[in-house]
Amino acid sequence: MKRRHDMPFGAECRDDASVRFRLWAPAAQRVDLSLTGKNSSTFFSMRRREQGWFELISDAAGPGTQYRFRIDGALEVPDPASRFQPHDVHGVSEVVDPCALEWRDAGWRGRPWEEAVIYELHVGTFTPAGTFSSACERLDYLVDLGVSALELMPVADFPGKRNWGYDGVFTFAPDSMYGGPNDLKELIQSAHQRGLMVLLDVVYNHFGPEGNYLGAYAPQFFTDRHRTPWGNAINFDGPESRTVRDFFIHNALYWLNEYHFDGLRLDAVNAIIDNSIPNILTELADVVRRSVEAERHVHLILENDFNQARYLERTERCRPKTYTAQWNDDIHHALHVLITGENDGYYADYSSRPAEQLGRCLTEGFAYQGEASPFRNGELRGERSAGLPPSAFVSFLQNHDQVGNRAFGERIATIAEPRAAQAAAEILLLAPSPPLLFMGEEFGSQTPFLFFCDFEKGLAPAVAAGRRNEFARFARFSDPAIRAGIPDPNAAQTFEASRLDWNELSQLPHQNWLGLYRELLQCRRQHIVPHLSKGCAIKAKHEVLDGSGLVVQWEFPDHSILVLIANLGVAQLSGFNSPSSQIIYKSEGLEEDDVMRGTLPAWSVVWFSQS
Repeated sequence: MKRRHDMPFGAECRDDASVRFRLWAPAAQRVDLSLTGKNSSTFFSMRRREQGWFELISDAAGPGTQYRFRIDGALEVPDPASRFQPHDVHGVSEVVDPCALEWRDAGWRGRPWEEAVIYELHVGTFTPAGTFSSACERLDYLVDLGVSALELMPVADFPGKRNWGYDGVFTFAPDSMYGGPNDLKELIQSAHQRGLMVLLDVVYNHFGPEGNYLGAYAPQFFTDRHRTPWGNAINFDGPESRTVRDFFIHNALYWLNEYHFDGLRLDAVNAIIDNSIPNILTELADVVRRSVEAERHVHLILENDFNQARYLERTERCRPKTYTAQWNDDIHHALHVLITGENDGYYADYSSRPAEQLGRCLTEGFAYQGEASPFRNGELRGERSAGLPPSAFVSFLQNHDQVGNRAFGERIATIAEPRAAQAAAEILLLAPSPPLLFMGEEFGSQTPFLFFCDFEKGLAPAVAAGRRNEFARFARFSDPAIRAGIPDPNAAQTFEASRLDWNELSQLPHQNWLGLYRELLQCRRQHIVPHLSKGCAIKAKHEVLDGSGLVVQWEFPDHSILVLIANLGVAQLSGFNSPSSQIIYKSEGLEEDDVMRGTLPAWSVVWFSQS
């Protein structure tokens, strides 16, 4: 089976063995195609078309041909829609024939979202080799763990040898440090053959600071009417924005169709500024929903600090109107405060009543549904999410941000008491919302995940200084001398220190963590997932006991009931009424008789189910 997504730009291999090249360069007077040989380049004049387009169909190129575009006889630039950059962001682009690969997963239609247990990983640090191919070697392990979906941090070509991926500049090209296009496709279909979905993190709110040449020949791609943390915004709503919008919509379709990804996570959409109707988020989702085969399960997930519940609405049949789910930072922050006691930075918004906010997240989705945020100087944050199904909210105890945005990349296993961290996992992995694990979390990894990159020498010092200054508002880092000890993101050892240490699996504490996660995910498959496809009309309520105790109840459309009782504090919890239904899970060492008498020791959890 062949898969190819046809695009109005870039290099397309045609059925007659020629290649069509297209570039949108509205600021250029002339564009030439430069075909790169071993010792010289051959130039071909491209025909000027309407609305800033240049085009050439050539028999002189084919799969594997390396090329650039020459702007006005001077500047040579890579193709912004390049399918592969073999020599990084400043190098040549390479013609790729997607039909050269024979797919073996023709029967794959994805999996229902209710079955999602997501495993987020960074390709470069997930394995010692750090490649798409080496990631395949761990797929059976993930299946055995109980994972149903991989989520790859961004793989779009970035500058240098190492990066989180959020500084990508070639949104259609898998980074060559991880392998070629076919290596990524093989990872995806190998996952499909094992019943694993594969999701991709994409960045549509900015381009990285190095290697983006669009401003030289298509300044209309950006606008100074809006500002973002990275400078001028991408032009989604101004003059000539149609081509810009199409660029990103085609990118989403490209990954979903040509690479057969099962879904996309859109990074920080709160940083996308678009005042048009429909805005780019709505249009992109609408096009995807119309374009993808009806029988496929394709999932679109948001990261959105604005907590805009409007994007998560369901149809009468409980299908997403636009987006499937959103990463729920609120539930992470409330849990983090409860089990660590930290209240610096954005954790201040959860420091006064974290158990109540956790309960609200478990029953209604967001903790902030229009309330004032002290961290944001009283700004109202969020929209009403009560009534949306739990499947609309992705829950997590760790992810790349919540680990990597700490100065020293500490994981929860190193900053919380083990029993407290275990109780948090026992809540999130069995709650109805789809859980997300960050690579290594399942075995209590103590490998840090630091912020790393590899920018050119002129940019690297500024990035390092900016990284350290980000922490100046935290009391712990008020002293500049202490901030100077924060690892340099550009140093190779910062990246190497972040590689997951799989040798930890042979050590007893880590084996115990792994056993816990496997047990919890098996319990989820057996007792939780069967209830989640029954419909949207889930009734939920919660009660906080003595500040750190929590009782949560969910009633599903089939009238089955799920109950959580948790003690997230250091003192014994007593005085609650224990339901008479079946206990499906309880913390290690917890006596059933104590539960029935209405007492729970510190950091303990019990789950009940009634059919």
